[in-house]
Amino acid sequence: MNIKEAHTKFLEYLESIKNNSQKTVEQYDRHLKKFEEYLKEKGLENTNVEKLNLEIFEDFRASLYRGKKKISVKTANAYMITMRSFLKFLGKRGLDSLAPGKIDLIKHEDRRVEFLTEEELDRLFNCPDTGTITGLRDLAIMKCIYSTGLRISELTNLNIENIDLERKEFAVRGKGRKLRVVYLTDDSAESIKKYLQKRNDHLKPLFIRHNTKAENIDILTDENMRLSRFFITTMIKKYAKQAIILKDISAHTLRHSFATTLLSKGADLRSIQEMLGHASITTTQVYTHVTNQKLKEVHKKFMK
Repeated sequence: MNIKEAHTKFLEYLESIKNNSQKTVEQYDRHLKKFEEYLKEKGLENTNVEKLNLEIFEDFRASLYRGKKKISVKTANAYMITMRSFLKFLGKRGLDSLAPGKIDLIKHEDRRVEFLTEEELDRLFNCPDTGTITGLRDLAIMKCIYSTGLRISELTNLNIENIDLERKEFAVRGKGRKLRVVYLTDDSAESIKKYLQKRNDHLKPLFIRHNTKAENIDILTDENMRLSRFFITTMIKKYAKQAIILKDISAHTLRHSFATTLLSKGADLRSIQEMLGHASITTTQVYTHVTNQKLKEVHKKFMK
């Protein structure tokens, strides 16, 4: 089987059998297209998948670093994870190709997450002008992320019908299409209510753009008006600057802050893992950095 045919069948497998999200399928597709470009440059575009060896994959990885745009270890590993998944798929189809485990991932330093202190959060939440509908929206967005620990993609996909503001809880489908329940604080639920009360439209998205003329609102579709990841990230950075927060923050920083707040106040890692939607507790353990100060205090108390 040639690489192009295998590429197509792999994507079909991801969609129909694995039921992966569109975002995941698009990333695998993008990585494999990059691999095909590499093979073409090397004159190997007609190579059968059975002939793919470790040397080809290692040189492909090296080629990623030779590009004009510098890539991170995380990005390089993401490409290799795609290659491993592709090879695993070939093995399941009975094709004698390279064993996925032959491709090693690059070791990298432990990830350190950026989070906001309670004082920084207060300053951030005080920035939006709640006398305007955009200010009400922006405050509701930031409090919603901090209250629930939602990923930005999960937030942008929310529709009004998805959330229960009376019970202050709702279900979201996260990575790997896994379903979990998240919870709103009284404060965040109230902020969302105030924003929705100011809305006068037929649109389904929980959060929408408000930079269109009122007379045009009825002809616009839900997806035209739904906020993008870029819009929300830019908005949060704008308020962080106003709040004189010098950290390089994004929507994900509020998710990190949600986790670190829970952990610092005594929540167990397993509960935090479930609320964040992490498949592995190893991912959640990155937040244990918040216990460092407590350890220092314990050490100081007993070690005179």
